Amino acid sequence: MRYLASVENAWQTLQQAIELGINHLETARGYGKSEEYLGEAMSVGLPVPRTRLHITTKIPPTVDADTMRRHIDESLERLKLDYLDSLGIHGLNTWEHLDWVKAQGGCMQAVQEAVADGRVRHVGFSTHGPLEVIQAAIDTDFFAFVNLHYYYFFQRNAAAIQQAAEKDMGIFIISPADKGGRLYTPPQTLKDLCHPFSPLELNYRFLLSDPRITTLSVGPANPDELTEPLKVADRDKDLTTEEITVLQRLENHQTSALAVDKCSQCYACLPCPENIKIPEVLRLRNLAIAYDMTDFGQYRYRMFENAGHWFPGMKGSRCTECGDCLPRCPENLKIPALLQDAHERLNGSDGRRLWV
Repeated sequence: MRYLASVENAWQTLQQAIELGINHLETARGYGKSEEYLGEAMSVGLPVPRTRLHITTKIPPTVDADTMRRHIDESLERLKLDYLDSLGIHGLNTWEHLDWVKAQGGCMQAVQEAVADGRVRHVGFSTHGPLEVIQAAIDTDFFAFVNLHYYYFFQRNAAAIQQAAEKDMGIFIISPADKGGRLYTPPQTLKDLCHPFSPLELNYRFLLSDPRITTLSVGPANPDELTEPLKVADRDKDLTTEEITVLQRLENHQTSALAVDKCSQCYACLPCPENIKIPEVLRLRNLAIAYDMTDFGQYRYRMFENAGHWFPGMKGSRCTECGDCLPRCPENLKIPALLQDAHERLNGSDGRRLWV
């Protein structure tokens, strides 16, 4: 998704990744020319045989089987492959998407045909949806793996991680460096709190130490961004005492910095009549205030009202102070005031981003 600056950059990033031992290459129909770039690279010749690589592409859910058949054919053609190791239903984000997947004669019919004739070996799904949709999708038993958001700074999907693990599904984490907090370029406050570790290293270790997690989708924009994750790639044992101490320091600092305004992410405030995703807005506010992660907060916050089902919900400024959320909050937060404060801190300039 992020290496598309040029054909040359894509090729250099792929070649460097494979030479460093990475063997899972994940692309998607919607990632610009990513499939074409990967297909061209493999046709020219990569440093290892095709059989040593695990190639995943992702295709959005479709209403009907014929559209999915066409999309599978197009992806295989662009990738110059006769089979995919894994196919992910891309962005299974809403109840409607799940209905399409479950429908007789729907998109999964085409996917199952591709499995039967050997063009697809494993089927999973990626999701940016709410926890309840993720859990329902896992419960269909259609899927062998799931790509989802889960990081130290976002643990809402912990129950889905456990559920998928109990079903022996592969669990892939989406872009821990970028979506996990823009940790390639952390603020000084966060760097100081994480010392002697880098924030990026600590997030990777938080994930790699969890035996339920299968792999991390690194998402490098260039070859240089492969260096940091591979420093810790083999450190998948339990967290050390020192790492646990630093994570506790982060938690203590957040509690102290936010005091009575800390949102604990219980989600009891939802639903909101104005469709404001209150916990997510306040999570971004938490991070901005506690760790000076304002740049990351603005990056995510401006996606509200601009990214459709990939990042749904209205901005905090849409609050009408109706008060529906107030009696549901166990911490008695002054939610309307906090939403307005978050908006003033994070609104920045609007921008549209398709893949989040």
